[in-house]
Amino acid sequence: MTAVAPHPAVPAAPVQRAEPRWVRPSLALLLVATAALYLWDLSASGWANAFYSAAAQAGSQSWKALFFGSTDAANGITVDKTPAALWVMSLSARLFGVNAWSILVPQALMGVGSTWLLYATVRRTSGAAAGLLAGAALTLTPAAALIFRFNNPDALLVLLLIAAAYCTVRAIEKASPRWLVFAGVAVGFGFLAKMLQAFLVLPAFALAYLVAAPITLGKRFLHLLAGLAAVVVSAGWYLAVVALWPAADRPYIGGSQNNSLLELTLGYNGFGRITGDETGSVGGSPGGGWGSTGLFRLFGSEMAGGIAWLLPAAVLGLGAGLWFTRYAPRTDHSRASLLLWGGWLIVTAVVFSFMGGIIHPYYTVALAPAIAALVGIAAVQLWRIRGNPAAVGLLSGGVALTTVTAYLLLDNLWQPWLAPTVLILGLLAAIALFFVQHFGRIAAVLGLVVLLTGTGAYSLATATTPHSGAIPSAGPNTRQMFGGGGAGGLLGTTMPGENLTALLRNSGDHRWAAATVGSNNAAGYQLGSGKPVLAVGGFNGTDAYPTLAQFEQYVRQGQIRYFLGDGMTMRGSSSGSDAAEQIAQWVAENYRMTTVDGVSVYDLTA
Repeated sequence: MTAVAPHPAVPAAPVQRAEPRWVRPSLALLLVATAALYLWDLSASGWANAFYSAAAQAGSQSWKALFFGSTDAANGITVDKTPAALWVMSLSARLFGVNAWSILVPQALMGVGSTWLLYATVRRTSGAAAGLLAGAALTLTPAAALIFRFNNPDALLVLLLIAAAYCTVRAIEKASPRWLVFAGVAVGFGFLAKMLQAFLVLPAFALAYLVAAPITLGKRFLHLLAGLAAVVVSAGWYLAVVALWPAADRPYIGGSQNNSLLELTLGYNGFGRITGDETGSVGGSPGGGWGSTGLFRLFGSEMAGGIAWLLPAAVLGLGAGLWFTRYAPRTDHSRASLLLWGGWLIVTAVVFSFMGGIIHPYYTVALAPAIAALVGIAAVQLWRIRGNPAAVGLLSGGVALTTVTAYLLLDNLWQPWLAPTVLILGLLAAIALFFVQHFGRIAAVLGLVVLLTGTGAYSLATATTPHSGAIPSAGPNTRQMFGGGGAGGLLGTTMPGENLTALLRNSGDHRWAAATVGSNNAAGYQLGSGKPVLAVGGFNGTDAYPTLAQFEQYVRQGQIRYFLGDGMTMRGSSSGSDAAEQIAQWVAENYRMTTVDGVSVYDLTA
């Protein structure tokens, strides 16, 4: 339902008592197209991020590994995140077997669900047309086309945050504390997918509710406290269980230096991401070691291709929407939705732009729902008041701004021949919209086509390109920040050859068939053989597990058959534990090395 603004120049969308006949077929077409884009030739990416695929494999073999997010079924060490996304993948692998489809299809379905939920959320405040445009814009965002075809936790995070936005919109409509609690639960489970990043939307949700909920200010604050309590409970129960579980009876918490999930939450995956002070991190440094920080970081070469296409139009639309609803009542739903999506965009964009710790281009998928919603809301709102010269100018300017953005991105990143075509058509569409009284709906259709051409073409290129490794990027360029594989490629994975695979499969009755430095190295060996492989030092080889004494004990007890690789780590001079280096050196000094399929192999039982 859409609130009606009293200002005569800004009529809101009429209340739809009966849904127009074109809405359901259009929505069905959008969802089918989204499913086709995200599911087509999905297995081309193989294991995608082998780090998470191996953990899903472990979860399909061991319920304890599933619960804790262990990288191996023998429960040596966990991934460096809370494991909600792995719960989904592991259950799918249990049902359908361990293969690329069982691991990647859930992410694609999350993408379809995200598009549908975004449509439903925007529709409640701005009408079906705005919802459909927002859903199409999300589907055709390159970062979304990457992540919803990949197995990083961001897919589940985005779905849960959009669900939280939907619940918040429902809560605002009738000042419902129940819906606000539902929103808090969704954000809390978003934390279980990707930790503190989920909380970046909370200021926007709180602001929208405080401004627009139709009750007294005191009750608004009380309702927000109930929503916050729901966040704490739905996120905190897992922290409490892990903290109370005897450490000797659970895997080591990967990414931490003290076997602590709270340390991981607040440090390596928390405030360390802001300051750059992340013990155990590889690469990067305080002050921008993970790419130049600043206001225009999202338009830089690392991130622009994934998210920048509609970003200027979204910012313009936010400003226009707030201006044209300035005289609306406090409880106006349209303005509340602008505050919600605009706050989501601003807070997340500012954090991503200035954080000095680990950040990768695919993180920007978290901006996609807000950008898509703002574009959909603003475009339809301005079209409804196209009799106002200012609205017409903003519509025309938005198309022109998007056109120029697409031209620059296409010219610099991909297919320079397409750039001038988009530029010419886009400027023609902007001119037609400026004279909308003469060109009517033709101008609107041309404007929409141009609006989505650049981002759509790059999304299609993303979806038709296989992506793998720890740091994927949107677009047809699959170059990774750190290449590699085999022993020593800590951020890349190479599957073992036939001889090494056979060796591991026939390793005998041991807790771990092998051990190796780094989770990505271990993932390849484990996925290839189906046997648990211990990731010494965790993801980066810098975790304090196992210690040399623990490793020596495992060897004496016959729990590990082989040690693989030369033990290269990426610890650096002052970050993380050197236990992996000590273990690799101890193995090299005490055991004989042979080479199998180009990999150094040490038989720890010899």
